[in-house]
Amino acid sequence: MSMRHVVKVQGGAAMAVAAVLALTLAGCGGGDDNKPQADPKPETSESPAGGTQSSAPVATPTPTQVIATVNGEGGMVLTINSAAREAGGFLTVSGQLKNTGTSPFVNTAPWRGNELNASGVSVAGVTLVDKAGKKRYYVLRDTEGRCLCTTGLAIIEAGQVVPFFAQFPAPPAGTTEVEFNLPTFATATVKLSG
Repeated sequence: MSMRHVVKVQGGAAMAVAAVLALTLAGCGGGDDNKPQADPKPETSESPAGGTQSSAPVATPTPTQVIATVNGEGGMVLTINSAAREAGGFLTVSGQLKNTGTSPFVNTAPWRGNELNASGVSVAGVTLVDKAGKKRYYVLRDTEGRCLCTTGLAIIEAGQVVPFFAQFPAPPAGTTEVEFNLPTFATATVKLSG
């Protein structure tokens, strides 16, 4: 095969690829620019009560259960949404921390309790107390000593909401509530589920 034939084959292949691409792009083409655009506003209709109702679906946030709310220093508020037993014999407490103050909250170091450096700035100092069983539960740790909890809480800006979670060994099945304690926050009584 001479060089000329190779060039023809390559040129033919390039033309075939170009033709396929052109057909593909034509199939994906835009709409007809002469068609009238749809009105972006949802249609409304009169309701029997005299107001208007939108025919478009309205997304509403799923209500989140609040089982406890505790205040801390500097405008910090902790809302606990669940304290659920899970497979494997542990209990997960979850919720959110919110800075309701007007300035950044920087005093998060007490939240880590006696934690040295394995978890860094965290909520590893949180504990649960089973008064009936006379037992205190500490946050679980992984094999490297890091807490199974929220970490990286150096600064919480004004108005910022941060997800919160901490995992503990599960109290006995007969325990239905515990006292939740995070340093610098008030103590909360939390009902367990699961």
